[in-house]
Amino acid sequence: MIDLLLGLQWGDEGKGKIVDVLANDYDIVARFQGGPNAGHTLIFDGNKHVLHTIPSGIFHKNAINIVGNGVVIDPVIFKNELDNLSPYNIDFKSKLLISRKAHVILPTHRILDAASEKMKGKEKIGSTLKGIGPTYMDKTGRNGFRIGDLDFENWKEKYASLTQKHLKMIDFYGVDITFDLETLEAEFFEAIDVLKSLTFIDSEEYINDAMSKGKTILAEGAQGSLLDIDFGTYPFVTSSNTTAAGACTGLGVAPNKIGEVFGIFKAYTTRVGSGPFPTELFDEDGKTMAKVGHEFGATTGRPRRCGWLDLVALKYAVQINGVTQLMMMKGDVLSGFKTLKVCTSYNYKGNEIKHFPYNIEEENTSVNYTDIKGWQEDLTQLTTSEQLPKNLNDYVSFVEDFVGVPVKIVSVGPDRRQTIEV
Repeated sequence: MIDLLLGLQWGDEGKGKIVDVLANDYDIVARFQGGPNAGHTLIFDGNKHVLHTIPSGIFHKNAINIVGNGVVIDPVIFKNELDNLSPYNIDFKSKLLISRKAHVILPTHRILDAASEKMKGKEKIGSTLKGIGPTYMDKTGRNGFRIGDLDFENWKEKYASLTQKHLKMIDFYGVDITFDLETLEAEFFEAIDVLKSLTFIDSEEYINDAMSKGKTILAEGAQGSLLDIDFGTYPFVTSSNTTAAGACTGLGVAPNKIGEVFGIFKAYTTRVGSGPFPTELFDEDGKTMAKVGHEFGATTGRPRRCGWLDLVALKYAVQINGVTQLMMMKGDVLSGFKTLKVCTSYNYKGNEIKHFPYNIEEENTSVNYTDIKGWQEDLTQLTTSEQLPKNLNDYVSFVEDFVGVPVKIVSVGPDRRQTIEV
């Protein structure tokens, strides 16, 4: 069986930390979608690590880490990640495996991304400009360049052909954008040489063979369920399926092989970039959440928008993913609030609803809140569930009752050790 770990909001829920915490229980950790727009932060032994493409189990000696076919890889960012991990003496050749079916982000994909956003002007979606959207477009358009192409002698011809297509598209956009392709390509080809020193695999065969031998596997998702290309707040979404279904297509495993589905959510809600956000706060409460929670994107550095917990959206994410266990992150950030608010229904086009509708833009949707007593205690030094304050336990119980799934972990700080089983 294969267990899944997913974000249930708009990303940045703390998935990297939980994968790191759980990785000791698994033989294999596999990323199944997304690209280097992911920023999975791990903190332990006084050090902070931010991973963008490499799975979060890489620091565990016994875990094999796989970059699955559903992921898109920027060789330059990948090389930088490897360079940053070099002091830790990790045997990348044997511990980090890459699917031949994973698609490659070319330098011109990034330029296309920037040109597309600039052309949209005020209607831009808030892309991270990593070239991820254009790479997935080439994938679905059947023009993509894949890791497995590097096994063949004519790979540079395929690269050149796709690059020329991109340059024509950039010219067609007609926006004022400057780039130095020669410099970008020199960096890209150097990174490709590093990439080719790693182990490429037919990942679907590898993973299914591992399952048949009783190996334990954890599938690591990126971004969040509300950014799913089908079920998120379209068009302000990412370019892949961030939900549980994405693990099947992103790794080549059958639905009946999925075991536990771990859903990660913050005790409040955040969002980076553009798009609707019904519980967003513009007052001192929102500023406090951002300051105490250090709410800045791990990949982009952009400040995150903050708001109260949206239980309507959370229940929706639980439903479409088949979540079996919840893990609540950043409970410590809410310490000090006298009263907490949680969204328990929407007013949608004049009617009160308790489900996530087609459109949650401000002109169509407003929220109804339920007040819950907050807690004043500092949680960061707590180590057992018995030490958790009553009002925090009441908050957790309210969430469980609303979404119908138990909360099994409460995080009380960013460090690996600040993780409490409840």
